[in-house]
Order: sequence, then C-alpha cells, then structure tokens
Amino acid sequence: MVDLLIIMLERVGTIIAVAFILTRLRFFKNLVQHDKLDNKQELTAILFFGLFGIAGTYLGVAFNTDTLHFNSVTAELAKDEALANSRVIGVVVAGLLGGYRLGIGAGLLAGLHRMTLGGFTGFACGISTIIAGIVASAFYRKGKNIKPLVAFGIGALAEAVQMGLILLLSKPFEKAFTLVEVIGIPMILANGIGAALFLLIVHNVMSDQEKVTALQAQKTLRIANQTLRFLRKGMNNATAAAVCNILYRELQPSAVAFTDKTHIVAHVGIADDHHKENSPIQTVETKRVIESGKLSVVNEGTIHCEAKNCPLGAAVIAPLIRRGETIGTMKLYYPSKKAITDINIELISGLSSLLSNQLEIAETDHAYQLAKEAEINALQAQISPHFLFNSMNIIVSLIRTDPDQARKLLTSLSYFLRQNVTGTTASKVSLEQELSHVRAYLEIIEARFVDKLTILYEVDNNLSTEMIPPFTLQPIVENAIHHGIHDMEKDSIIKLTVQDLDHEIEIKVEDNGKGIDPERIQRLGNEQMKSETGTGVALFNVNRRLIMMFGEQGAIKIESEIGKGTKISFRIPKLEVNH
Repeated sequence: MVDLLIIMLERVGTIIAVAFILTRLRFFKNLVQHDKLDNKQELTAILFFGLFGIAGTYLGVAFNTDTLHFNSVTAELAKDEALANSRVIGVVVAGLLGGYRLGIGAGLLAGLHRMTLGGFTGFACGISTIIAGIVASAFYRKGKNIKPLVAFGIGALAEAVQMGLILLLSKPFEKAFTLVEVIGIPMILANGIGAALFLLIVHNVMSDQEKVTALQAQKTLRIANQTLRFLRKGMNNATAAAVCNILYRELQPSAVAFTDKTHIVAHVGIADDHHKENSPIQTVETKRVIESGKLSVVNEGTIHCEAKNCPLGAAVIAPLIRRGETIGTMKLYYPSKKAITDINIELISGLSSLLSNQLEIAETDHAYQLAKEAEINALQAQISPHFLFNSMNIIVSLIRTDPDQARKLLTSLSYFLRQNVTGTTASKVSLEQELSHVRAYLEIIEARFVDKLTILYEVDNNLSTEMIPPFTLQPIVENAIHHGIHDMEKDSIIKLTVQDLDHEIEIKVEDNGKGIDPERIQRLGNEQMKSETGTGVALFNVNRRLIMMFGEQGAIKIESEIGKGTKISFRIPKLEVNH
C-alpha cells in the first residue's frame, strides 16, 4: 500500500508540471480569472481536461487481482486487471474551475476512454469518472477561488465514490474488494493531494502574474505623474533631459535618450560623453522607427555608433507620435538583448503611448493658451472704441462753450489713447499706470459734471508697482457714472479704493447713485445686458478677463441698495504670489 502511494505521488508530480504549463495558456487564464469563455474556448477547455484525464489514466499502473502485481498500463487490460491512476484530477479541476459543462464534458471524454480499456472495473471506473465531474461542478462558484484544502476534500471524495462504485458494480465482488483494499487509500490520498496541489500552483502563479502586472501599472502611473509637469511644456532639451532622468531612475537601464526627427534631444546614462544633445542621429534603426512609427528592438552590435568601443549594447526604440505623426523616439539601452524581457518591451511600449499623449496634451494646452490670450486682447480692444465714443461726445459739447477746456481734454484723451494702445499689447500693467489711465478718463468726465461730481481716491501708495490687467478700472468707473450717478443733480460721489490685504489686493469702486435692482445684480458681469444707456459689455468684459487670468476667485462682486448706491469690488493676488 505504501509503495503504491509513493508511485501515485510520483505520477501526480508529472500532473503538477502540466498545471504550471497550463498557466501560460490564454483560455486557462480566462478560466481561472472567472471571465466568460466563448464557445471555442469552452470546447478547447473540455478537450484539454478530457485529455488530461486520459493522460492520468496512462500514467497509472495496472493491478492484477490474481497475482497482486503491478504492471505498466497497455492499450487493453486483461480481465483480472484494474487501474490505480490519477484520472479524476483533470476531471475534478475542470468542474471546480468551469462548472457543469466543463466538468461533465471532461468526465465523459476520460470516462468513455476508460471503458474502452476493459478490465473487470472498466464500466464502474468510467461511470465514476463522469460522476466525479458532476460532484466537482457542484462546488463551483463563479468569481470565487477554491481553497486547496477544499480541493483535497473534493478530489478525495471523487476517488472514494469511485471505490464505492467498484464495490457496487464490479464482479466478482471478491476481486473488487481485494482491489479496493489494496489501491483505495493510496488513490484517495494521492488524488486528493494532486487536486489540491494543482489548484494551489495555478492560483499562486496567476497571483504572481497579477502582482507583476500591478507593479508595472503602479510604476507607469508613477512615471506619468513625474513626467507630466515637464512634458506639459513640450519637448525641448531641458524637459527631455528631466524625463530621461526619471526613466533612468525608475527603469534602471544602461542609458535613456530622446530624439526628434534628426537629432538627439537628450541622453542620460553611459556613453553620454559622445552621445550628446543636438548631435545627429546615428542609428539606422532609429530612422526606421521614425519612418514606420513602430517599436523596434535592436541587438547589441547594431547601434552603429561612430565612437570606437561604445559601451551601448542592445536597445528598445519606441516612437513618439503626435496627431498621427512620428515626431521623435524614446530609446532605452541595455547591456544585451537578454536583459530586455517581454515585460520591459510591454512597459516601454505603454510609456511611449503615454508620453506621446502628454506631448499632444501640451500642444493642445499651448493652443488653448494662445486662444485665451487672443480672446483677452479682443475683449480689451472692445473697450477702447466704447470709451472713445463717449469721450468725443463730451469734447464736442465743450468746443463751442469752452475751447481751452476742450483743448485740455483733447490732451488728456491723447494720453488716454496712447495708454490704450500700450494696454492692448500687454497682459498686465502696473497699478500706477492703470490709475493714471482712470485719472485721464475722469478729467474728461469731470468736465461734464461741473460742480456735481466729487472724485475720492483712497490708494495705498505701497501698491503702485503691483500688476493688474489693463482696462480693468476704467470700465467699472464708467459704469458707475453712466448707470449710477447719471441722473443726480448734485452731490454725486465716486470713490476708488485700493487696499492691501496681506497676499491680495482689494480694489473697490463705490458710488452713491440710484442702486441696482437685486434681480439684475445676479446677471451683471455674467452676461451681456442691454440697457438704454449702454451696450452692457463693460462689466461683462472686465469680469471675463479677471476670471480667465485669476480664476473664479478674481470675479467681481457687486453690492447695492436701491437709492443708496453701489459698490463693485474684486481681489487679485499680489506680485510675489503670482510668481
């Protein structure tokens, strides 16, 4: 009995080796990972496990109940012979991993084959093999792994059922009893252990593969996070060198290089004494990758470096593609091709796609920034003719009554327009320039509101060098005059306040005019609103520019009471915060 157990465990060792090979097959990976198999994959699995059971039959030994001797299995058994084998392992594993269709299918193949071999237990063993598939399938749970101890119990149970059927169906009973007495316990133990080890190895190997995949994904995400802030600026010598250093540190190749279509953009690692940035591409294979847009693995000796005794060996050359066009390559060098694993190639291919996407995003961001700047310039340009129209009306009205005053106002207007031209080409101007711009405007306005308008300034002189978007204050002041105090006969006040708030500057324009209806306040600055006295574009444009430059925190805030006046304010970060 002990000798038979040892022989059976030796046979089980062969089956375990097959289990390891199985982990490399796609249909088996899907089966273990509980993905749904298509019809072709399911048929493949049934055939495989059925053949696996048949192999278990031939790996067994024939037992003669008359001589009590063990012999090798042949194509046909004598009448007095039976088999001690590991056939049920394949059938049990099929049922545990795939359910009834796989378990019954594999059981039928292996069971029918066993019946063809003959022997006085042929029918009982064939039927028990099919039942083993059904029993194992009953324990199948989709999405859950079977523990090795449970697999041992199911394998041992299936073999125990076979022993029972042999006693029940095989004749003569004396021979059946002798057979079960000799092979029963060894087969129950060996097949239980075999089923447990089979699943243990499969799950461990698959788990290790999942861990490797997870680590590779984690590394890829870490590289993506580190490289994004550099490639967001596009690819140049500085950003490419920074990315090369990241890849060199994370992947630990011999060297890392980036090229454009004609030259090396950056190189980090060995051979950096002669593989320098801005030098021409030397490798023929690099040019082929640029032409084809496909990754290539270069063997050692084919780098074609002009320097003698160049230490660079094999390399993986991956294309960098932007909008469907190859714009350069990413090259990772290794000591030899043996050091380049399939995992390395897959990782580099993924990084190539990732970095290509980052470069494409960088180009999109740049285009967006240009569009935003163009929109800001357009919004600024809209303000100039709006003010010019109102200013010319005031000056025209003074030409007849006060030519000297009109001349003075034309001088102020000339200064104002000169500042206007300068402002349309600048994204920001100093606070002092913007206040001068407003004062020039108010000199013209005061000529119209003689003895009716008082202008108050409360400005922190320490803020004169702080930067502010041009054409920000004048439209707000203009809005206060034309919509706030326009109908007042006397005692109208416009107050401009510039206050230091630690890291921010608060700017307020207040009037004591008629105020704004609460419903209208919600819309002011957020949409263009038509009115009897204006186009509604002033506050909208100012708010749009502030939000585009500083985000929502820079948006204007409006406070107003009917009959008491209006206060419009906004806050922008100070110069050191911007930097």
